[in-house]
Amino acid sequence: MIPVCRLEDLPEGESVRVETTPPIAVFRTEQGELYAIDDTCTHQDASLFEGWLEGCLIECPLHAAAFDLRTGEPACLPARRPVRTHRVTVEDGIIHVHLTAEEGTAA
Repeated sequence: MIPVCRLEDLPEGESVRVETTPPIAVFRTEQGELYAIDDTCTHQDASLFEGWLEGCLIECPLHAAAFDLRTGEPACLPARRPVRTHRVTVEDGIIHVHLTAEEGTAA
C-alpha cells in the first residue's frame, strides 16, 4: 500500500503521478471517483498523467489513445494493449494505492 496524498489535495478532474517503478497515475474524476493505472501509455512511452481526463477515460497526450480508468482497456486506437489498474482506498483522509502484481507473479 502506497500513500499518495491527502484526498483534499487532489481536486476533482485532476491527477497526480506517483514515482514508483513503473510510475503510477492516480485520477480523481469530476464525480469524485478515484482510479489508479500504470502511467505509461501502452502504445508509446507517454505519461498518461499528462493526458486529458473526461469521465472515466484518460486520453494520451502523444497520439490520442484513450483508456478506461475502470478496466485499463484501450477505448480507441492506436493503443491495443490495456494498462494495468490498481485498487485505490482512502484511509484517514489519505489516498492509498494498492499495487496490482505483474501478470504471472504473486500478489
